[in-house]
Amino acid sequence: MSESPWLRIGWRNLGRNRKRTVLTALGLAVGFFAVVFIVGWSQGIMAEMVESATSLVNGQLEIHDAEYRPDRSIYDTIGGRDGADIEALLRSIDADPAVTAAAPRVYAGGLISSGEATSAGMFMGIDPTRELTLSRFLDPLVEGRMPVPGRNELLVGAEMARQLDAGLDDELVVVSSGADGSMANDLFTLVGIFRTGLVELDATFAVMPIGDLQTLLVLPPGRIHEIAVSTVDPWIADETAARLRDHRWVAGIWQHFGRRAVEVVAWTTLNPAMVDYVALGESMYFVIIIIVFTIAIFGVANTMLMATYERRREFAVMLALGATPRSVRAIVLHEGVALGGLSLALGAVMTLPLMVWFHTAPPDMSWAIDDVTIMGALLSPSLRVEYDVPFWIMTAVALFATALLASLLPAWRAARVPPADTLAGL
Repeated sequence: MSESPWLRIGWRNLGRNRKRTVLTALGLAVGFFAVVFIVGWSQGIMAEMVESATSLVNGQLEIHDAEYRPDRSIYDTIGGRDGADIEALLRSIDADPAVTAAAPRVYAGGLISSGEATSAGMFMGIDPTRELTLSRFLDPLVEGRMPVPGRNELLVGAEMARQLDAGLDDELVVVSSGADGSMANDLFTLVGIFRTGLVELDATFAVMPIGDLQTLLVLPPGRIHEIAVSTVDPWIADETAARLRDHRWVAGIWQHFGRRAVEVVAWTTLNPAMVDYVALGESMYFVIIIIVFTIAIFGVANTMLMATYERRREFAVMLALGATPRSVRAIVLHEGVALGGLSLALGAVMTLPLMVWFHTAPPDMSWAIDDVTIMGALLSPSLRVEYDVPFWIMTAVALFATALLASLLPAWRAARVPPADTLAGL
């Protein structure tokens, strides 16, 4: 298939004033870079926000008794008062190909005292080995070490340690309500301090081995409140939850009141506000394209109007020799297409290396901005970007459309040049 003569002529005409052509093409290329980078950076922030919110403590999925939320009663454990075979459940969850880690947990509210200082807290019982593979809030510890099961050892957040004026090896009085109705209290040794950067978490959470907390609360080993699960990708949490929900061990666990006793819930259900926030950010991408390239249209149109005005005698000669207005319009429109191709090439050369760099080794911006907390997620300031090839293609199409739309008015004016008056100098 032969090359279009109009495109060849349009490309040649771009070389008449190379400096102006390069400056105009650079303007479109910078617009392309700005759109791709801003959207990539926004997607990087969204990805980090979701990753932080789901991997710091909660996980991408939660498995718990259907009555556990929102009251979080100490009595609403998986399997009810009879409990469940926790190890069998964990083995079944681990067998799912989308699951990277699963960890059992027990929760209880209570008080922690050190000397004359007392703080209200949330006690969290964990399996130390499994927890470290699932969440990040205990890795690394600011001070100390992980607690050893059976020794009445615990960890607290840095803010709670400050409020209690407690340090490593101090004895803390832990008070809660037992599952048998008794007042549960015991002495625990502080062996480690963690800091997540989220003040509300660092001020309220006290972490201990799950067996020690079950003993304190008079809960049998088979009674836990939750299994937290992490997946290979936060965005497949819903389909993973649906698959685990239909698993035979979920269908077979204790039934009551004609309803399934176990819920498998994805983070998208537990944190719908974050889902809406991400959707809002994605809806702004098209607005960015429209704003950037609408501004670019005026600059390109001004340049092409100037170029066609300088060549009005040339167009007049063409029309006088028998060229049709349609052919004159085709020449100018193909100049716009050629300009779009040159702009896209410059934009790709400018954009792709920076996108690869900022994706694989994003520059750290902590020297200028402190860590930011958004909707329970901790964000470390950086220029991390995400790849979105379909959006890049959409932006390239928008660039070509901009160049073509900007050439419509110049093409229309060039085709309406009066040959006789123009050649006569009128």
